[in-house]
Amino acid sequence: SEDPRCRQCIEDRALGLAIRDAIARVHGDYGLACCSISFTVKYLNAYTGTVLLRCRKDSYRLLCSALPFVRYLESRGQRSPCFLNTLHVGGTIRTCQKFLIQYNRTQLLRLLQNCTNEEERQCIQKSLLSCSLTEEQSQSGDEEEDDGTE
Repeated sequence: SEDPRCRQCIEDRALGLAIRDAIARVHGDYGLACCSISFTVKYLNAYTGTVLLRCRKDSYRLLCSALPFVRYLESRGQRSPCFLNTLHVGGTIRTCQKFLIQYNRTQLLRLLQNCTNEEERQCIQKSLLSCSLTEEQSQSGDEEEDDGTE
C-alpha cells in the first residue's frame, strides 16, 4: 500500500483470505483447491510491505498469476487499497529469507544515496551494518534437525 498508515493494520489472516479470493476468481475452484493445500502466509512486514508466502511447488504459478488481482485488503473494518507483485520465487523458506536480506540491503543503499543530511546517513548506515542472517539455537542448546520438510 502507498499509505504507511494502512500497512499498520494489515493482518496475515486478512491477506491470506484476499489472496485465496483472488485465486478463486482467476482460476476457479480447481485453482483454489490446488493452492490451498499448503498455502500459508509465513512472514508479513508492515514497515517494508514485504510478504513471504508458502505454497506447494506444483501450484506456485497459479498463486503468482493471481497476486496482481488483489486490489484491496480488509482488516479491522477498514478497506485498504494495495497491489502485490512477485519479487522472488525460491525452493525453500531459507533461500527466500536470504533473498529478502539482500533485497532490503539494496533498498537501504538506495536510501543512503538519497540522504539530505548527515544524521539520516548515519541512521541508514547503522541499519545496513546490522543486517545479518544468523542461526539461532534452541533454548536447550541443542541444534534442531532438519528433516527436509517444511
